Amino acid sequence: MNLHGKKVAVLGCGRSGVAAAHLAVARGAAQVRIFDSNPEAVCSDDTVEFIAGAGEKEARDFAANLVVISPGIEADKPWALAFTCAGAPIIGEVELAFRYFSGRIIAITGTNGKTTTTALIEHILLQAGRSAKACGNYGYPFSEVVLQKPQPEFAVLEVSSFQLETVQSFRPEVAVWLNFAPDHMDRYTKVSDYYEAKLHIFENMDESQIAIIRVGEKMPSIRPRITEFSACSGSGLLRYDGTCIKQIDTTVADLKGTALVQAHNAENAMAAILACRAVGLNDDEIISSLANFEPPHHRCEFVAEEGGVLWLNDSKSTNLHSTEAAIRSQTRPIILLIGGKDKGLDYTPLLSTMSGKVKLCVVFGQIAEQLERTFSGAHETVRVQTVSEAVHAAAVRASAGDVVLFSPGTSSFDQYRNYAQRGDDFRRAVQENLHL
Repeated sequence: MNLHGKKVAVLGCGRSGVAAAHLAVARGAAQVRIFDSNPEAVCSDDTVEFIAGAGEKEARDFAANLVVISPGIEADKPWALAFTCAGAPIIGEVELAFRYFSGRIIAITGTNGKTTTTALIEHILLQAGRSAKACGNYGYPFSEVVLQKPQPEFAVLEVSSFQLETVQSFRPEVAVWLNFAPDHMDRYTKVSDYYEAKLHIFENMDESQIAIIRVGEKMPSIRPRITEFSACSGSGLLRYDGTCIKQIDTTVADLKGTALVQAHNAENAMAAILACRAVGLNDDEIISSLANFEPPHHRCEFVAEEGGVLWLNDSKSTNLHSTEAAIRSQTRPIILLIGGKDKGLDYTPLLSTMSGKVKLCVVFGQIAEQLERTFSGAHETVRVQTVSEAVHAAAVRASAGDVVLFSPGTSSFDQYRNYAQRGDDFRRAVQENLHL
């Protein structure tokens, strides 16, 4: 893409927007300006032009030649479309960075597990002596990685549906599809719209490239070669038997004693192994890296074990599928702490997974009343307002041998800035209640 002499409008003043602006400047754009519709927005970098509270008039007056949109902004809404008045195309920050990246790309998408898998692939590559950066929806903005000198050999790119909505020529060497379940229904009108957005990861790939897909995923015909894995099926090139990853009857990796031993993380490990094989690493290089890997925080993270009760922080669970995976991975009786923002999801499908595993539900947040109606007919259910109250309710009811699983199943924005703040609050409340 030749940006020399061009005017570039960047929509959104978050870290990815700032990175896109710097990349456009570095590649010769004549004028780059960041716009945000929020009049109270503050740009973290005062070296780029920035307009807060921009409306459609400011959009039309700028007459951009290219519009780069941040993933949190919907490209088909009037404010974003106003920037295209001079015929400018709209692309996302990932698409912009892709056009200037000279290395190899492993891209990871899925409703759940993206961040752990992205971090693990980066970890394996680094341990094997390769240069790699985790980026995209996790780690650095892709544009920041492109601006590094030298660029790394590998971009390990977590891509969300929001980022994939605005790709055009983006084409990874390896694409990982971990799973799919309904989510983000506060953004998408239909589940099929969310699904179609994610499928863009394969759109420009061909037979020379590899798609790594979980067994049982409903996929249309795609051009890249498919390799499958599964922790809950006997099929796929790699499968899981409860402690070991196997290929046919040969043990590839024993996960006992690692942070990846639970079934949902075993699937992330299988996907990472296949991705790293696909780019040329051998199994010795890959497997030796698993033992010292620590998953990112708030993903079935150990918090405490006191009085025979295990406390796990799965605050990253922002949808039903993630909570379902967390429940299935537990072998102890579960006290489930679930709740948060109303995203328009139906929690009835969770009941079959909970049966025989969940002894008590503690529901909280904006959707607490809905969850109480859904669960109380099948499970003892306690309704509270806050995470702290949920922790206290669990603490006074838990018995030795139980696991208290904080897996909210929805986003945190009714009470918190993000899932990390929510998870930190859970950890603090546990420590206070247990007097640790």
